[in-house]
Amino acid sequence: MINLHSTILGEGKPLLILHGFLGMGDNWKTLGNKFAEAGFQVHLLDLRNHGRSPHSGEMNYQVMAQDINHYCSQNNLKNIVLLGHSMGGKVAMQAAGTFPDLVEKLIIVDISPKYYAPHHKQIMEGLATLKEAKLTSRSEAEKLLESFIKDDGTRLFLLKNLYWKTKGKLALRLNLEVLNDKIEEVGKALPSKTHFVKPTLFIKGEKSGYITKDDEKQILHHFPNAEIVSIPGAGHWVHAEKMPEFYSEAMRFME
Repeated sequence: MINLHSTILGEGKPLLILHGFLGMGDNWKTLGNKFAEAGFQVHLLDLRNHGRSPHSGEMNYQVMAQDINHYCSQNNLKNIVLLGHSMGGKVAMQAAGTFPDLVEKLIIVDISPKYYAPHHKQIMEGLATLKEAKLTSRSEAEKLLESFIKDDGTRLFLLKNLYWKTKGKLALRLNLEVLNDKIEEVGKALPSKTHFVKPTLFIKGEKSGYITKDDEKQILHHFPNAEIVSIPGAGHWVHAEKMPEFYSEAMRFME
């Protein structure tokens, strides 16, 4: 168990938001502020080996779920709403299944409980090249990453991991070695005995392939009280691509 870094916004019912693989809590700041304005106390967490949270050689969904429970104990949080996107969604599923008394409602964004084969090879190679380079400017980093990742949005998302380690020297916040080493863990399926019977909302992007029609049976096996909502025109980054629609679905469910 480690002490996770967080940004806390607003006052009210606790809403914990868990980012996806290679992300950080800060990715959710715009939506976090909107939820805070609506009367929630929003906790934007950096998961282990990500953002400003500590690095650890141990990385699997069981220990990450324990990190969430530990964070809630430290901050005296009860009856939380737990929201997770992609890898953060898997952490949220595991945490809700392991500590059901802690979680009142669960929101899972564009991920199902099934196994996903590793599919970040190009991204990991790009980040490894960034790590090795002696970077002195963000534009230099962007140019370097462009040869690995053509999509502008993905590149900008990854470049948020850069920070000034010393004057004139950029470095990555991510624990790249461990994330590379544990990439199989990130794709792992939820254990078949893991169940959560309280209200659960799955929000998927209509154009994303992460949740298919075939996954619905497996979702309901683990989460018998789940509803699955599709946001038209959205891909995997549904919360960023269709923010107003995403916000209204999440608010409807939470209220």
